[in-house]
Amino acid sequence: MSLKSIGLVELSSVAAGFAVADTMLKAGNVQLLLSRSICSGKYMVLIGGETAAVQSAVAAGAEAADGCLIDQFVIANVHPDVFMALGRSQPVQPVGALGILESFNVATLLQAADAAAKAAAVNLIEIRLAMALGGKAFFTMTGDIGAVQSAMAAGKRVLSDAGVLVNAVLISRPHPDVYREVI
Repeated sequence: MSLKSIGLVELSSVAAGFAVADTMLKAGNVQLLLSRSICSGKYMVLIGGETAAVQSAVAAGAEAADGCLIDQFVIANVHPDVFMALGRSQPVQPVGALGILESFNVATLLQAADAAAKAAAVNLIEIRLAMALGGKAFFTMTGDIGAVQSAMAAGKRVLSDAGVLVNAVLISRPHPDVYREVI
């Protein structure tokens, strides 16, 4: 299956989350990327696949939410680094600067990570979504200082425009121990 787009449904009920995940997976040829409870007693279902299939699955999931829908979105033509950073199993070799963007919500953070990856030649290290973060999310990236600055500006613009930016930090030459904590 080709992963070109991602879709997310966020719910106020854990129980509804299971039903919505099932509905989404049955609605189209999509791959389940994440389906789990998140902080504050919410639930999220994140899928990937071809754009039309993802759109259909998200629409079906939103309809099946039965009054528990908090948010939904589809991002078409997602940068491949977003998929890798979501399921990071192999560490990225840190090169140069380290950028960290933090958001009050999951949906906009994913959009910001995609914008950052498309804006400059950076490597997304990891995307952490709302687990043990009080519902917040963040992502980390590495690259030369100019690229990280450009990528951070693009991601920060997405978060700021939505009013969900918590913080943005750029470390030009991180201590090796800091990178060990990131990857």
